[in-house]
Amino acid sequence: MFSRCISRCLFDSKTSFTCLSKTGFKLNNTSCMKSACHRDINTYKSNLKRSLIPFSSQVVRHFSAVSRKAPQTWLTQRLVTSLKTFRQSTTQAVPSGTSEHAQKMVGRWLLLCSGMTFGAVVLGGITRLTESGLSMVSWHLIKDMKPPTSQAQWQAEFERYQSFPEWQYLNKGRGMTLTQFKQIFYMEWLHRMWGRAIGLVFALPAAYFWHKGWFNKGMKPRVIVFGGLILFQGLLGWYMVKSGLEEKTGPSDVPRVSQYRLASHLGSAVILYSLLFWSTLNHLVKDQKVTQKVTNLRTLKILGHSSKAMIFVTTIAGAFVAGLDAGLVYNSWPKMGDRWIPQDIATFEPKLKNITENPTTVQFNHRHLGEITLLTIAALWVVSRKVNLPSRARLAVNCMLGMSLIQGALGVTTLLTYVPVSVAASHQAGSLILMSYALWFTNELKRIPK
Repeated sequence: MFSRCISRCLFDSKTSFTCLSKTGFKLNNTSCMKSACHRDINTYKSNLKRSLIPFSSQVVRHFSAVSRKAPQTWLTQRLVTSLKTFRQSTTQAVPSGTSEHAQKMVGRWLLLCSGMTFGAVVLGGITRLTESGLSMVSWHLIKDMKPPTSQAQWQAEFERYQSFPEWQYLNKGRGMTLTQFKQIFYMEWLHRMWGRAIGLVFALPAAYFWHKGWFNKGMKPRVIVFGGLILFQGLLGWYMVKSGLEEKTGPSDVPRVSQYRLASHLGSAVILYSLLFWSTLNHLVKDQKVTQKVTNLRTLKILGHSSKAMIFVTTIAGAFVAGLDAGLVYNSWPKMGDRWIPQDIATFEPKLKNITENPTTVQFNHRHLGEITLLTIAALWVVSRKVNLPSRARLAVNCMLGMSLIQGALGVTTLLTYVPVSVAASHQAGSLILMSYALWFTNELKRIPK
């Protein structure tokens, strides 16, 4: 393999370098070596990058072995340094030729986008908890940006809302006033405007950074994926709202959005946030020097990724709880009523429908998925105590354990207090905070050499 690598590496004849044979590099015209290198160093680096991209690892190892057997020449030292620098540049999110300022600017932009996505998830949760999501009965990209301003406009909007099921079956009987309608309308309007703001904050700087050449080949596809997910979120949000504006066929169905579409909307938001936050860490967090070999690294990675998966699955299960108002069926803990397994857990036919449509089963699943998540994180923490982790990774896993305990306490409190808006919204935000710590920890593990 190495001889094939060497045979591909040909430098410009003016530099008096030639790659020869299987034994290593020979140097012709040694008397002009340094002057040639200084004169054509840019050509040297350019040819080197084009020739050795697939083989840089083998070349570095070869020269390291040679250096242990014979005194290093100036050329050998220079080549090894250049190859190591090239390998590091391929893992950066911006090209190596850009300044550190550019790296930080891209990282701060990604941090802002991930923070705004976090805010959108919290706002969406509050919108659902306050039953505000069906107050805007139409979707227009530009027209919806301006809410009603005059009394006549508000009255017309209220009358339009009154023609849909939520008013007819719920809020008409509650005697909702125009003032109360304004409150839920503004909540939904704020959520939609926040989503549009995310699109602008993402798209405009992304176009500028792309034009400036601050994205490398690995980052460019990610930026396209981020933009696609943001657009998909907007379309999926309206698709979800539309399901709540349709007349229900069942006699006991209440006007609300489909729990399947709600879970999809939340799930894609969590994925978008996770990808943005991961890229933020890659830009802004520098590698930490590791002085000792870390043992059980594979076990830590398995438990770390398993924790992220469990956090995500538990969050999606929570979306089904919210969509079916399942948090109001059994407000006791640790038992559901006076039983560990309630009698109505499998009353729907076919039986599989109970998993996503029976409020009792949905709450049962969310409870125990949360407990499994907590146990997984606890196991990760116990294993990490026996490992000599770097300080940042140690802090991240400690934060994971602490946040998982807080999140569990918030979940129980939400249940026992009959789902108040403030506590339930904190519980939903807690899931993203816990995911953030899990992403941080696994990102730190990625930086530890094997």
